Amino acid sequence: MLDSRTVRSAAKRLGVHPNTTFRWRHRFLDRVKDDRPERLCHRHGQANDLQRFRCCACGRTFNDLTGTPLARLRHKGKWLDYLDTVLDSRTVRSAAKRLGVHPNTTFRWRHRFLDRVKDDRPERLVGIVEADEMFLLESQKGSRKLNRRPRKRGGRAARGISHHLDCILVARDRSGQTIDAVTGRGPLKVSQLVKHLLPKLDPQALLATDANAAYPAFALAHGIAHQAVNLSAGERVRNGAEGAIHVQNVNAYHRRLKEWLARFHGVASRWLPNYLGWHWALDGGRVTSVEQLLRIAFGAINR
Repeated sequence: MLDSRTVRSAAKRLGVHPNTTFRWRHRFLDRVKDDRPERLCHRHGQANDLQRFRCCACGRTFNDLTGTPLARLRHKGKWLDYLDTVLDSRTVRSAAKRLGVHPNTTFRWRHRFLDRVKDDRPERLVGIVEADEMFLLESQKGSRKLNRRPRKRGGRAARGISHHLDCILVARDRSGQTIDAVTGRGPLKVSQLVKHLLPKLDPQALLATDANAAYPAFALAHGIAHQAVNLSAGERVRNGAEGAIHVQNVNAYHRRLKEWLARFHGVASRWLPNYLGWHWALDGGRVTSVEQLLRIAFGAINR
């Protein structure tokens, strides 16, 4: 058998009838065929220009995009052209007009692609880390039902920090690495800093902030070096042994973010994390080509 002989050759060598060697062959191979790794899936045709597979265990079929944000998206031939409009920060209607598709399609594509782009953030912030929060009026744009009274033309927030404002925490080190998060409504709390800032903060980092009381309480509780500048007292920069202590880098990032968001004429609160990731990808020319954007979107899928 190890020589891969035919039935007649084996029978002649052993001096038995060919039917005997045929019977022996399949009796032995009946066990040998089971002594191999079990297949998890196999090819199952093609659909929409994608190879489909069938699971050997449950019988369900799938393709490479199943279970990802890009599943069931159509017009794949226009994806690269659409990503060009993402790099240009075009609005939904402008992108739809350029590609010749419905605005609902470009809106769907925007948030399917940005779903993974928003997670492409640095692992750690090191050195002097500036942190500050900014506020945007909460928006239920696109919602069929509101849980508050409607506002005329977007409305205005009442004076001060209230539950009508979305709080966006931004932390940025001096090398330009940036994280941001929508922490919730109203003033910043210590528990929100623990959730969003602590996992990204290097233990040896120096946290530079304004005089918000949440920051020193957070730093004291977790043994983090902290320096604050009192902006309300006119203090902008303070020189120390560690270097210049200020929050001007993070405040400049706030300004660029607000100016960039203005072109969209209001962003729904539910989509804010996607827009924060979009802006971070474009800020400072970090992503400049469709290939880089695709690598971020698909790289997260294939990890």
